[in-house]
Amino acid sequence: MSTTAPIYLDHAATSPLDGRVRAVMLACLESPPGNPASTHAAGRAARARVEAARAEVAALIAAPPAAIVFTSGATEADNLAILGSARGNAVRGRHIVSVRTEHRAVLDACGRLEREGFAVTLLTPDRQGLVEPGALRAALTPTTTLVSVMLVNNETGVVQDIAALAAECREHGTLLHVDAAQAAGRIPIDVAALDVDLLSLSAHKIHGPVGVGALYVRREPRPTLVPLQFGGGQEGGLRSGTLAVHQIAGMGEAFRLAAIEGPSESARLAGLRDRLWRALQTLPGSHLNGHPERRAPHILNVSFEGVDGEALLFALGDLAVASGAACGAESGEPSYVLRALGRDDALARASLRVSFGRPTTVEEVDVAATRVRDAVGRLRSLAPA
Repeated sequence: MSTTAPIYLDHAATSPLDGRVRAVMLACLESPPGNPASTHAAGRAARARVEAARAEVAALIAAPPAAIVFTSGATEADNLAILGSARGNAVRGRHIVSVRTEHRAVLDACGRLEREGFAVTLLTPDRQGLVEPGALRAALTPTTTLVSVMLVNNETGVVQDIAALAAECREHGTLLHVDAAQAAGRIPIDVAALDVDLLSLSAHKIHGPVGVGALYVRREPRPTLVPLQFGGGQEGGLRSGTLAVHQIAGMGEAFRLAAIEGPSESARLAGLRDRLWRALQTLPGSHLNGHPERRAPHILNVSFEGVDGEALLFALGDLAVASGAACGAESGEPSYVLRALGRDDALARASLRVSFGRPTTVEEVDVAATRVRDAVGRLRSLAPA
């Protein structure tokens, strides 16, 4: 194994903090302390920082600032959206629809609802990872109160046609929640054009701090949500607790930078993604996972025939890449996302998710391509199929 510094290609798990974001956070930490809920000068200054960040987060998704509720991350935002809306609308119905390829934060929240007596339908996407509007239409019932579908899949990068799915939800009077943790800053988001009711966001996927996220909550008509935690009534009563001003300010700066640099950066990342795929597809038995065109610019997922996935990751010890999502890395099970797309266990295990970010260079991508090709060839020669 090489003793050189690893090449970091796991930005879909978490991205390094941008220096400009760090500077904003340090300025907050070095300022006089102030609780944003306090009315004295220090409290008002802290509140001003929070509201400035709220405006930046809102601007990236074309939403009004008042629609943004800060949370500890996209996981909490997912839970607040799903559990809060299901419980808040239980008198109307107790049926939820989601997708088998969703993030665990969504699937496990749906599982919690099942244990509370709700009915949950999980749709199976097509072999390229897309949810057909007709499949959603067939799953909706008079008792369906919520549909949850992610915008960009965290393992494959597949981009769903949320506007088409939203049209089905509107036809049936059903709320739509979208997990956009992997989408913000990577593809354009306009919550009005998508016609969503609830949308989850994360800071640390786009070079902001870990530990802060947000939930967009539509203003008109405003969905009914039951909060998950109680206390001081912060964030419009939906998320009690003293706000972490430095983290929120960091998220605001990360989203501000994404709004300015996102279009050009996404084009650059798409070029890196395609460059790596061109190099890897020269290997016989390499398979692109997910739709070849409807995908985010920063994620590439490839399976390789005839290799053991664990051995491949070990052989790539100086490359920080993933096999599946970070939240499922300890299970040892093949990716449930890839199995839902029809991959058998062997190919699902022998998959690599490579994800790119602001620091990623062409040189790193070329080195990674060489390392992967060499590792796959060596493993196949040691244990030929």
